[in-house]
Amino acid sequence: MDSCHRGAAAMPGEVAAAGAGSGPVANGEPTAAGGDQQQRPPQQSVFDICKGLVFRAMIIYFISSMFRRSPPQTATGPGGKPTGAIYATNMFENGTFMDMYAYVSESEDGPDFSRPEQLVWRQLGLQYGDWVSGPSGDGIFSHQLTYRPSQAVLNNGSVYLHVYIVREGRSPDPSKGKLYSRQETISGTKRLNKFKRKVYKRTQNLLTGSSEISEEDLKKADTIQSERLSHWHPNMTISIVHDFTTWTKAALVPPIDEYIHFTPSGERYRPILFINDYWNINKDYMPINDTMKELQLLLTFQPITFFKFQLYSSMGMRNKWTANLLGDAAEENDEDQDSMKEAILETNPYLMALTVAVSLLHSVFEFLAFKNDIQFWNNRESLEGLSVRSVFFGVFQAGVIMLYVLDNDTNAVIRISCAIGMAIECWKITKVSDVKIDRQNRILGIIPRISFEDKGSYVESSTREYDKMAFKYLSWALFPLLGGYAVYSVVYMEHKGWYSWVLSMLYGFLLTFGFIMMTPQLFINYKMKSVAHLPWRMMTYKALNTFIDDMFAFIIKMPMMYRIGCLRDDVVFFIFLYQRYIYRVDPSRVNEFGFSQEMLERKQTGAPAAADQQTAEQPAVAAAPPKSDADKKAD
Repeated sequence: MDSCHRGAAAMPGEVAAAGAGSGPVANGEPTAAGGDQQQRPPQQSVFDICKGLVFRAMIIYFISSMFRRSPPQTATGPGGKPTGAIYATNMFENGTFMDMYAYVSESEDGPDFSRPEQLVWRQLGLQYGDWVSGPSGDGIFSHQLTYRPSQAVLNNGSVYLHVYIVREGRSPDPSKGKLYSRQETISGTKRLNKFKRKVYKRTQNLLTGSSEISEEDLKKADTIQSERLSHWHPNMTISIVHDFTTWTKAALVPPIDEYIHFTPSGERYRPILFINDYWNINKDYMPINDTMKELQLLLTFQPITFFKFQLYSSMGMRNKWTANLLGDAAEENDEDQDSMKEAILETNPYLMALTVAVSLLHSVFEFLAFKNDIQFWNNRESLEGLSVRSVFFGVFQAGVIMLYVLDNDTNAVIRISCAIGMAIECWKITKVSDVKIDRQNRILGIIPRISFEDKGSYVESSTREYDKMAFKYLSWALFPLLGGYAVYSVVYMEHKGWYSWVLSMLYGFLLTFGFIMMTPQLFINYKMKSVAHLPWRMMTYKALNTFIDDMFAFIIKMPMMYRIGCLRDDVVFFIFLYQRYIYRVDPSRVNEFGFSQEMLERKQTGAPAAADQQTAEQPAVAAAPPKSDADKKAD
């Protein structure tokens, strides 16, 4: 792991002097990060982050594999060795002494060597493959500097870090004559500032009209929806890869081919110079504005292995794919990655590995629960024992979530996911009721009327009455809670308008008290004294997911509401388990697929129905036997 978060340390070597005017100042003292931090959204659970990253990685892998070019085939000679292939070796031997020069310039093409103030760090006497030098004895050197941005940088301009590594005694400046060697100069460029999208929304308290948003942001919200602003991070790591692999140009694959540069002859290649900002967390970026006269920057030099370089470069390529596929949604993906990075930095490695493994298992259970839920409703023939009103309420809940997502400008991935969930809930309605479309009596003469009628298996059973009774009792608790939450939302929260208030109030209420919608099913089970009609496979998979969440809810840092949510789901499921324990199996009662144990046994054995069997089992009146001659005489 890079040491980009280490403090500044004194270091041997020669440090360039600072120039006047717009430019960096060496050995400046760090200052506190300026600018108010934007309020971050509620933290996701580690499982949601892991599952999201795994899902996105799989999508990007499959898409990239479709466009991945296969390496060209080369002719082979005796012994299986390719003929005509040039095998290149590392230009630097192990232990080669080298010097490093770091420049800060507003030009992407390179620094102006005639301006000495652009040279911010000159580290002499470095050794290739040295892992024990430096103040801490780990081969790491660091340098703290202060950069004075120009007006162009303050006005959303860009500033770049240019790094050069040359053999000891050489110079990266082409004007130095014999001291300069283009073939043996290793160079790398990285933009120091990062452009991040800032969204402007006018929100206010609907009763008082006050808002916590600044006046400047409120004015911008009236004219624009978002803009990209330049941000600054105070850390940057310079790494040189210690590796002696033999390469050929034809064998290079992305993203390694972007970092390995061959000499004109193709017999040697320059060591890989990698400027790394992977561990720069987004929350540590601060916006650059006119009030910032000085910016702090900590540069760190650290050798890394080729394996670690592969991990970092692969993550960088994945981020490029994500940006191309998701657009602005890629910034939300960065937030997920930041949560994962913080978890890696703060969590025990063994616990983190266990968390990732369990997250994969969590995804499998979630998929199985989804599959069995679809199968349950698709094969259902009887609605006895099921709460039909809960299905209709599920459509209402999915509709509220969909409208809330659309109102808050969420990315397309979440919109599609919510739309699919809503479509499935609407499909369930066709399974629990008869949907009829009246094209004769249209609404306003345009929209066909849609009517819903209860299915016969629901009307004829006592489930309908129990369902009505359950929702009647539920409304006694539901409406007071809804009213209280609505008052709390309008008094203490800010909203864009009354429409946004209604959506956010309903959405927050459903998240907080949505679990009470499972109580009608508990009530129906209690009245029918049976749980055979429930989709136990789906519920079991969901319960396993809940228990997995419980195992880590109090180990890994998570929002308190998420922990409470895990606890409430446990309580409801344990009530279901208790009902399953006290309500024994009844062979004559139908299960979730509309069959009973007796029906299945008769179907397998070919036995007659119960009524026919009972009639067949009744003893018939036998005819009297004919009398013998002796009996006739006796008569």
